Amino acid sequence: MKAIQLTAPSLDAFLPVELADPAQPGRGRVLVRIKAASLNFADIAVVHGQYPGAVYPNIPLADGAGEVVAVGEDVWQVKAGDRVVIHIKPHWIAGRATAELAGPMRGATVRGSLVEVAELDAATVVKIPDHLSWEEAASLPIAAMTAWRALDTAHIGPGSTVALLGTGGVSIFALQLAKARGARVIITSSSNEKLERARMLKADETFNYRDSPDWDRFVLDRTGGQGVDLVIDPVGGQGFERSLAAVRHGGTVAAIGFLDGAAQPANLMPVIFKEIRVQGSNGGSVADLASAIGAISVHRIRPVVDQIFELDQLKAAYERMGAGAHFGKIAVRTGW
Repeated sequence: MKAIQLTAPSLDAFLPVELADPAQPGRGRVLVRIKAASLNFADIAVVHGQYPGAVYPNIPLADGAGEVVAVGEDVWQVKAGDRVVIHIKPHWIAGRATAELAGPMRGATVRGSLVEVAELDAATVVKIPDHLSWEEAASLPIAAMTAWRALDTAHIGPGSTVALLGTGGVSIFALQLAKARGARVIITSSSNEKLERARMLKADETFNYRDSPDWDRFVLDRTGGQGVDLVIDPVGGQGFERSLAAVRHGGTVAAIGFLDGAAQPANLMPVIFKEIRVQGSNGGSVADLASAIGAISVHRIRPVVDQIFELDQLKAAYERMGAGAHFGKIAVRTGW
């Protein structure tokens, strides 16, 4: 069967290969023909050698969606012909994370999605709503799950206010899911065009940080000086203190990324005196993903796919992701 390997941490190290066809799945296992994948900043970290424990060569891309083509004995979750997404953590089925559950990562430490047929534990695939295309479905595993888990951890619901930094995959899913939960949403971007698109997705307030970096003051002004219930921060770096300033007493800052660096120390004074919960995110369980997909199904949410690339455009897909020019998600159509 066909696959793409990343042989080294380099954008020039993608190699088409032929692998042995998988055997008939064993007890509790399934075969899934991959139809589409999507990119996340974790994949960018892998390709640049910045993901802890990443192995080379490996099959890249954590996110994937496809059709179940065979099932082994005692598989009750799915049947042949079902459309599914693949969870990114092959051992984390439910419950709280441990190092053993959250450590292994598809596309980084174990085989990812750029393979013609994936052989998987049946407990790690989740059926997808009929209204989604393959590319839309492939955008779900990391971004939708991360957004849903952050909202759920912070108990976001009617009357809550959420601040979202940027318009990447997690932020746009968080916008859509927060509105479905009845919350008010403030979102930032450096692009007025992207902010207009966010308003079309029912964002309540928007702020262009290119005009002024003081988005935290804007948030405080729009919340009567109280701050928001949740800030979802994919940026980190020196701006993390703005997230601490913008959240209310007893609120939550979800630290989901490090686009502006990971080493900047935080000022503990607001964390202590405002009793802020700083929640890191390293994915979620299959149960978390299933909950996010359940909400997407009920509310008929359509994931925002910025651009779809073919396999022979893989390097360009990574470059667009790395440039941060996208709105929502970037997908790859496999076409095996």
